[in-house]
Amino acid sequence: MPDIAAWHPQVVHFVVALAFVGVALRLVSLTGRVAFTRPAAATLLIVCAGAAVLAVRSGSEAHERVERIPGVAAQVRAHEDAGEWARDVLLVVAALEIVGLALVKREQWRRWAEIASAVAGLMACGAVYKAGDRGGDLVYSFAGGPGLRTGDTADVGRLLDAGLFDAAMLARSEHRPAEADSLIAELGRRNPGSVEVQIVAAQSLMTDRKDPRAALAALDRIAVPDSQGFLKTRVAFTKADAYVAAGMKDSARAVLEKLVAENPGNPRLKQRLDRLK
Repeated sequence: MPDIAAWHPQVVHFVVALAFVGVALRLVSLTGRVAFTRPAAATLLIVCAGAAVLAVRSGSEAHERVERIPGVAAQVRAHEDAGEWARDVLLVVAALEIVGLALVKREQWRRWAEIASAVAGLMACGAVYKAGDRGGDLVYSFAGGPGLRTGDTADVGRLLDAGLFDAAMLARSEHRPAEADSLIAELGRRNPGSVEVQIVAAQSLMTDRKDPRAALAALDRIAVPDSQGFLKTRVAFTKADAYVAAGMKDSARAVLEKLVAENPGNPRLKQRLDRLK
């Protein structure tokens, strides 16, 4: 059978959506007021159980490489256990829904099957939420996903770049400028051709090294294509900040006035200029 590890995020989101909507429809159907919710709930919950089986399988196929990341194995196993429990409860819900469909000519028994499905469905929603929460921890707190879906080694490089940048911002916020400067320098060493990284490095010269004139010199060396208007604006903003830090407010105003003239409909630019005045 094909390896479906790369499809884990898509399949999981189907399970979440189908479970919560299906259970909600089943609860509404028990009131007997909205006729379409009865068959709709059965359909969604049965499909949801099938999706849950695929979600567990795709997750199992994806876990081996992620588990090798130091400090991640326990979190992977916790997510797997929660996912398997959610799948099992959803299979019980689907079985109850199928029983209800089979009892179409015995209304009282069918209703009891649907009530049991609703109760089990509420448990399933809790299990799905728990599995999703642990999966979110795995991705957002333990960086378990980069490179897994695409197989592209560049994804792992981007993870390292993001880690360097976030660590630098944390060091800066905690008043450790030397550490922030060192991390940004490593980021620049890894990405010598990136305009965005060059801008970040210039900001570090101004903010972490307290050398706005060096930042201005670095910004002057940055060549931004005309097609990258957003980056041109970032360079100009950073220049304005550097001029202010160097005590050259007139130069900062000149930079911003030029930007306003080129982008007269941008209120953010006007606000920035007004603050200088």
